[in-house]
Amino acid sequence: MSADITFWGLFLQASILVQAVMILLLALSVISWTMIFQRNSILKDARIKARQFEDKFWSGIDLARLYQELNTDNLNKNGLELIFKSGFKEFARHRRGTTGSSDTIMDATHRAMRVSLSREVEKLETNLSFLATVGSISPYIGLFGTVWGIMNSFIALGEVQQATLSMVAPGIAEALIATAMGLFAAIPAVVAYNRFANNVEKIETSYYNFMEEFSAILHRQALAATESASGDK
Repeated sequence: MSADITFWGLFLQASILVQAVMILLLALSVISWTMIFQRNSILKDARIKARQFEDKFWSGIDLARLYQELNTDNLNKNGLELIFKSGFKEFARHRRGTTGSSDTIMDATHRAMRVSLSREVEKLETNLSFLATVGSISPYIGLFGTVWGIMNSFIALGEVQQATLSMVAPGIAEALIATAMGLFAAIPAVVAYNRFANNVEKIETSYYNFMEEFSAILHRQALAATESASGDK
């Protein structure tokens, strides 16, 4: 009886362990692709929102008015909007509640923005470690299934008096499918991880640059307020 040399046929003929390896790799591949599409959409949205907010910020709008607009908007804030809100809120709170120096005010403001920046970057990096893990271990999982399948094929081959190619080929083919599936899962995950990591780095840099520029503006305002208060005295 000839063996079924199709993917489904080879899968059904494989040992339980090799089948489990194939199912695991297929599951990892499906999860990876789901995360790839999600991350791509999230990072694209983050870049667009950052660009839109920067355009609005540098349009000359009053910072207090911009802060009020963000507060009255019921939508969840993220990215530069959240960094701006946390920084301006801390800046305004210290301006009203203390008579500290401009450096003291800016230290508190900068800390608040750094915390927001760290949280936003952490959100952008969600699931990237999973993609890196899939890219690293999938080939080894597939190789394990291949070694196990070939080992079983040679064990079965040793039990017959005369071996033919038709007897050896199905066992080796079903074993090699595991390696192919491992590569199929690993390659997109590695490519996506490298691309997303680079995008996150660029977005983080744009966030950091905005934070520094915003800090400089607030510092000038704090200095002006301190000099004005000193002059009144």
